[in-house]
Amino acid sequence: MSIDLTLPKYKSHNWATYLNVLRQQKVYSQSHPYYVMAVEAFIGSFPKRNIQDISQQEIETYLERTLATRLESWQKMQLIEALRLLLIEVADTRPARFVDWAFWRESVMGEGEQEGPGNRPLHQKQSGVNGLWLNELARKIQAKNYSIRTEKTYVNWVKQFDFFLQGRKFDEVKPQDVEAFLSYLSVDRKVSKSTQNVALNAVVFLMREILNKNPEEYRFTHAKRGKRLPTVLSKNEVKNLLSHSDDNYALLIGLMYGTGMRLMECVRLRVKDIDFDYGQIIVREAKGDKDRVVPLPERYKQQLQNQIKKVEVQHALDTKKGAGTVYLPIALAKKYPSAQSELIWQYVFPASKISLDPHSGVKRRHHLHETSLQKAVKRASIKANIKKKVSSHVLRHSFATHMLEAGYDIRTVQELLGHNDVETTMIYTHVLNKPGLSVKSPVDF
Repeated sequence: MSIDLTLPKYKSHNWATYLNVLRQQKVYSQSHPYYVMAVEAFIGSFPKRNIQDISQQEIETYLERTLATRLESWQKMQLIEALRLLLIEVADTRPARFVDWAFWRESVMGEGEQEGPGNRPLHQKQSGVNGLWLNELARKIQAKNYSIRTEKTYVNWVKQFDFFLQGRKFDEVKPQDVEAFLSYLSVDRKVSKSTQNVALNAVVFLMREILNKNPEEYRFTHAKRGKRLPTVLSKNEVKNLLSHSDDNYALLIGLMYGTGMRLMECVRLRVKDIDFDYGQIIVREAKGDKDRVVPLPERYKQQLQNQIKKVEVQHALDTKKGAGTVYLPIALAKKYPSAQSELIWQYVFPASKISLDPHSGVKRRHHLHETSLQKAVKRASIKANIKKKVSSHVLRHSFATHMLEAGYDIRTVQELLGHNDVETTMIYTHVLNKPGLSVKSPVDF
């Protein structure tokens, strides 16, 4: 298949430049027609519009809509890259610079079972006036043993802040620059308050850890988030959800509800964290870098034992292939260099494929990609015909609410959830049928 650039439909666009970019990016020539078709479809969705005027929200809405179609994972990845090259490398549109292209790529990788940190370096060397600081930022985050997710998020937001500064250096930043950036996010990009706060956290980390500035002198204020009641499933809805869960994910979904663990806490479980004799699970390095204990549901003991036997067999096979290690925090890996090869440190829910560690480049088996589990929960809710917005975190909300309904005191539930403040846990009393007092509607008097 070849492309005839003399056809009328190609004459209105600079396809020669686009094809030249594909060659520079070393895209296989056989794939060029498909990249062009993807770009054609995108432009065709915005008739009589200047490509420079297509907003970030419109780009992401198009991606969300198109990636929801029945395309293969590799086709979706190709689509994302085709649009990125058009909008950034060729057209150089400002809105496209703020699209989180890595997020869209990773969402597709989860579909294709390419679990793990990824098959490319997480942070590539940056150039430009602030390139050295951006490189130092990634190293500092790694040195503090923050999660890969935090590293990616912080680096992404600081890169966006760098783009917003339009060539000025980080050490020249003034308080009004940060305030202007936060206002831009809120007014122009219409991000949520929680997203705005994450962006601020990233910039504050840059100032404190890299630029050696005192953020308190700037007196930044975090955006106040409104009080929202959580979505909670009834016990019958939970039962229905579990009965409609895919076999490969039923145990994980059941554990999230049965223990109140967060999504990442569940997929990061290691063999040593399951204590069958005491009937408990130890959640390590959870939110706020805290450990806590949650109950091991009796219902899932045998299934977990069978799962660990599968892990043992898989680990033995990986070891024979020379890929029997697992990721460990840097300090722990240095102190116990042989631990990464031991069974007890392996993930209870490993990825289906071996991947490259984004920092060391070592081939190893990571944990199940969280995107796969999120999609499994969504599929189960659709099959169960639940008329609520169901996510993995809704299972945690349901766990807390049902524990309170069963008569457990709120301090106990606070400990199980790992909340710092009991006020955080108090939100679940507002979704009980009898929040503190037995309150009836006047129509039931």
